[in-house]
Amino acid sequence: MRSIDPSADRSTPARIRDAAITCFAADGVAATSIRAIAAEAGVSAGLVIHHYGSKDQLRIACDEYVASLIREVKGTAMAAGAGLDPLAAMRSFSGGPPLARYLAKTLVDGSPHVADLVDEMVNDAVGYIATGVEAGLLAPSDHPEERASILTLWMLGALVLHEHLERLIGFDITGDLSEDPEESGRAYFGPVAEILGGFFTDTTKELLGEAFPDAPVKTEPDTKDTA
Repeated sequence: MRSIDPSADRSTPARIRDAAITCFAADGVAATSIRAIAAEAGVSAGLVIHHYGSKDQLRIACDEYVASLIREVKGTAMAAGAGLDPLAAMRSFSGGPPLARYLAKTLVDGSPHVADLVDEMVNDAVGYIATGVEAGLLAPSDHPEERASILTLWMLGALVLHEHLERLIGFDITGDLSEDPEESGRAYFGPVAEILGGFFTDTTKELLGEAFPDAPVKTEPDTKDTA
């Protein structure tokens, strides 16, 4: 699975966008100035305005980029089917801008752009969940749009409340999961798989169980008569 490579696009607009994501993730949109973004990117404030017009338009570009990266990585993971490597999927977010912390900050800033971002992520989820169903990783649903909406909001809610999640189970969902993905994922993805047991197929549970052997990931017991 492809990792997000920050060196893949080092054009000036890309460097400014990634710098903005980093700054917004640290301090929020309102508290971040164009000058701060320019300093992070190593360019002039005038060049930021030249490429994006305003901080508001830059924030929209950041939203679109973050959503596109998540869509690509999750879509690729779902398309892998039985060949999915959960640990590689976690590592695929390494090296790039802090996407999770960006979402944790921007989802609660009261901007009208939040609704557009959430809608885009839900629509993307409908697509990659359908891919997962076709690949045999996820169970089919009579309510695919509603299921995608609820699961996306649960995930985004966990990001917003990441400090409490870390306090309660010792897992920082906004941290760099690539450093030790097996250790990072054990505390979180095992319980998630248990909670969402009806969402995952046995194939997915087996893959998660192999990746996180000490986590409570279980398949349904074999009830066939073997007598």
